[in-house]
Amino acid sequence: MERIKTANKKYRVVSLFAGIGGFDLGFENAGFNIIWANDFDKFAVETYKANIGRQIVLGDIREEKENIPEHDVLIGGFPCQPFSTLGKLKGFDDADRGDLFFEIKDILKMHRTKVFVLENVKNIINHNNGETFRRILHELHSIGYDCYYKVLNSADYGIPQRRNRVYIVGFLRDAFDNVPFGYPDTIPLQLTTQDLLDKEVDKKYFLTPKIEKTILGEGTKGYIVQPTIDLPISKTLTATMHKMHRASQDNYVTDLESRALFDDNNRTNIRKLTPNECRKLQGFPGDWVQVVSDCQAYKQFGNAVTVDVSYAVAMKLMEYMNKNMR
Repeated sequence: MERIKTANKKYRVVSLFAGIGGFDLGFENAGFNIIWANDFDKFAVETYKANIGRQIVLGDIREEKENIPEHDVLIGGFPCQPFSTLGKLKGFDDADRGDLFFEIKDILKMHRTKVFVLENVKNIINHNNGETFRRILHELHSIGYDCYYKVLNSADYGIPQRRNRVYIVGFLRDAFDNVPFGYPDTIPLQLTTQDLLDKEVDKKYFLTPKIEKTILGEGTKGYIVQPTIDLPISKTLTATMHKMHRASQDNYVTDLESRALFDDNNRTNIRKLTPNECRKLQGFPGDWVQVVSDCQAYKQFGNAVTVDVSYAVAMKLMEYMNKNMR
């Protein structure tokens, strides 16, 4: 996707919990102007500055919210760990991250932001028997927003990754005509994971026999799973994929060509994905610069919003705003 010059952009966007900017890139490519972004992770901010721009501010949004400039659109993939099945499911009771939704609510109320787009894990809809999500929608409605939500899968927008995320879109009731918002249509998937694999891969990414036994095991205790590798559509990339600590949780591929490039009896033919492959499986551009360790890069791509999904939503939003904003 070709970036649109800032001079042509009329809608100002602030990005909360921006991470490395997957959300931001999608909106920027659709013609929005990202004027301010924030994240509390110094490594994510370093990557953002190296690849997207210097409009990102390092710090806790609780302390930075007074510095947010006037804007038309707010976007944010607010922390998903309190609502994810891979976390402890504490929801709003998570002392560190569970209440950050209410910071978003305060910012929307303070600025009378015309539009917001929020992203989170699919399970937030079902968390606490649906009470959590019903409260989110109620809180947003109470401050003047008409809300829509839908689960979107990255594999339905050109990226061979099974990544289901809920996208909540809200419109300030006083700023828009009462016209329903429609989410982007899906597009046929033209690529497989194998199409995106690197041609030559360093031996450090190949598994040892000991690790392979764990990865291809059927799990332990209450976690039982059928081992899978070489999937044409990758499993969801996760922030913990560098750890390789659970059977069949992450993505592994057989790579005979790269394995033939080195001699090492303690390496198998199976490897994990490289950070560069994770980049491609999240839709980030080819000129992306990795300025952090592999460990941090895996975490960053695992936490990111898929650029192509963000772009599809942003294009529909641009069309809607142009037609229906008073």
